[in-house]
Amino acid sequence: MKGKNCIVTGGNSGIGFETALALANLNANVLILCRSEEKAEKAVKSIRAKTQNKNIDFVIVDLSSQSSIRVAAKKILQSFDKIDILVNNAGTWLSKLELTEEGVEGQFAVNHLAYFLLTHELLGALNKSEDARVICVGSDSHFKGKIHFEDLTLGKKYHGLKAYAQSKLANTMFVYELDRLLKAKNINHISINCVQPGLVKTDIGLKHTISLHSLAWKIRRLGGVSPAKGAETSIFLATSNEVKGQSGKYWDKCKSKPSSKRSYNTEDAAKIWQICMDFCSLDDYFSTLEKADHL
Repeated sequence: MKGKNCIVTGGNSGIGFETALALANLNANVLILCRSEEKAEKAVKSIRAKTQNKNIDFVIVDLSSQSSIRVAAKKILQSFDKIDILVNNAGTWLSKLELTEEGVEGQFAVNHLAYFLLTHELLGALNKSEDARVICVGSDSHFKGKIHFEDLTLGKKYHGLKAYAQSKLANTMFVYELDRLLKAKNINHISINCVQPGLVKTDIGLKHTISLHSLAWKIRRLGGVSPAKGAETSIFLATSNEVKGQSGKYWDKCKSKPSSKRSYNTEDAAKIWQICMDFCSLDDYFSTLEKADHL
């Protein structure tokens, strides 16, 4: 991975940290995206010390804010004009309905729309790589998910688990739809895949939850795997020659597997794609692609 430029969102802790650490260990240039400067500095210092790789840095971003994502993308492009690996990893879980500054339900904004917008903003730089790989961390929770087109914010009957499952189904559909659109444009050097990390011992269920939900998560995660184990498939997709060119798949334990029946509905995928385009005020998702041929 020496010379490869890699972006990992949520790289300061959990699965994201382990992913960034593994890429740094392979001598990649790594930028982690996180919300807290203090946590970012601590993570970068730790990764540098553990790997002796000095080419590790961070960019601060609030993934619930589209303006923040756009500013962060500009900073990334100041460091990397070419991007080889983009790991859309960061996520959140909310007990109560929260709307972002753009009026988007919080989990949908961070868990999905951030994937959608950041990938768009960096697509031109990804296009310059001979083997660009976009990895979206999803969840088997999507099997219980449904896109509530009539009430996407779930404002009429909000439930954290329902909102989370919806955002994770949207992740999977985004991966499939972007793969279809890239292939339609004969762009075969950018692959995009979705990853199921499994139940992992992280703090995702503790940060923005009511006390009862926090306790439930603490009990539930006791049966989970370590963040390092949960990161294995993301690392595999980012680094393995075995998967070069493989795209538009759903992965678990370093193997592709079928996702939910709903995730393959192309009409719904196109519909949620357009909703995300409207949310992000985009006219052309591929506007950042370089006109010149890829390297």
